[in-house]
Amino acid sequence: MPQALYEEVECKTALTRVRDMAFGWSLNPYRGCTHGCHYCFARSTHFYYDLDADDEFSSIIFVKVNIADVLRMELSSPRWRRHRVVMGTATDPYQPIEGKYRLSRAVLEAFLAFRTPVSIITKSSLVVRDADILAEIAQRLGCTVNFSITTLDRTLWRQLEPGTAPPQQRLRSMQRLVAVGVHAGVLLAPIIPGITATKENLETVAHAAAEHDACFLGTNVLNLGIGVKEHFLKFLQSEYPWLLGAYRRLYPGRYTPKSYAEPIHDYVNLLQQRYTLNKRELTHSPAPEPEQLSLSLQ
Repeated sequence: MPQALYEEVECKTALTRVRDMAFGWSLNPYRGCTHGCHYCFARSTHFYYDLDADDEFSSIIFVKVNIADVLRMELSSPRWRRHRVVMGTATDPYQPIEGKYRLSRAVLEAFLAFRTPVSIITKSSLVVRDADILAEIAQRLGCTVNFSITTLDRTLWRQLEPGTAPPQQRLRSMQRLVAVGVHAGVLLAPIIPGITATKENLETVAHAAAEHDACFLGTNVLNLGIGVKEHFLKFLQSEYPWLLGAYRRLYPGRYTPKSYAEPIHDYVNLLQQRYTLNKRELTHSPAPEPEQLSLSLQ
């Protein structure tokens, strides 16, 4: 991966209104992400800066140095109704440069001061640095931390997510947050057809999540929007060329057909039941296998 360049910028707004999603507001202290996940749906956001979704997304990072001050002004407005805000929808708020700038920490302090609940999506273990404030937000307002984990296989991890913390490290970080009262769990996402979409891989992640006290297990299947699809197909050409034809058939648009995605979601639902991943208690009650289930790309 190329060496990252960081550009300090001042933002005009901190909160972004989100439409047609399960949440209404998002916030991203950075744009671009050095994690360099080849499947990242946010790669296309660099188009707004006339940059590409390939190396520039993972090597040119915009740092919104004034975001905490702007956020405090927005949260102090009488029109703000303390909606839950999701951090990490277009970049990881705990990518390595956060250790220097501490913007995510400052943002969390603003949310706590203005009594606003928060959810975080991350692949980083750096989030445990803020365990104290996350625990306070969780106790007083509500706080969820989603650790994205696609696989525990070290070879696949290095191929797919070259700049991220090892999956086992993320699991230990999640466990530490749960221990201090944060509602933390695993997003088994995205599930990648032909690569991570096997029953063995999905169950391995689910089992590890339960063993590390995950409060929940969520999931989704890979989607390939504009820019992301082009980048990911280039990755496949390099690493999995035999999958290219199948991917072109499976992804005529952004999403796979329901006939492919629904059996995968059904199987993950069974894993949620098997490991009681809507609770902290770890059990191994058997769940029936769906008939004729194929999670691998044909």
